[in-house]
Amino acid sequence: MASATQYFKQLARKLTADPSEFDDEEIREEARALGADRAGECSPGALVTLVGELRSVSNCPKSLNVGVHAEFFDGTDTVSLVWIGRTRIPGLEVGRSISVKGRLGCKESGRKVMYNPYYELLEEA
Repeated sequence: MASATQYFKQLARKLTADPSEFDDEEIREEARALGADRAGECSPGALVTLVGELRSVSNCPKSLNVGVHAEFFDGTDTVSLVWIGRTRIPGLEVGRSISVKGRLGCKESGRKVMYNPYYELLEEA
């Protein structure tokens, strides 16, 4: 009887919840399964491995010499990823799941940032 009650509670939650909450939950579960750190629990200065999804990617023209910027989300927090001196990185595209490893920093605005992280493109499900 308890399992039927639990089933209906989960069903009601799925029918009434915001769809983005499920996306966030799926991302958190994938990161947990791969043993990754959680961006929301990491402090600036820490060497971390994060698993999540790219929410935006911008490729800057070579003449600006700025680099590739991406917004990374792991289900707990957003981290800005910056590859300095790169104009494009094949495979980095919105919605792509990746693993990144590097030292977490903090911008003046308080947002978390990681410069030139090691990255690995994850298999698409």
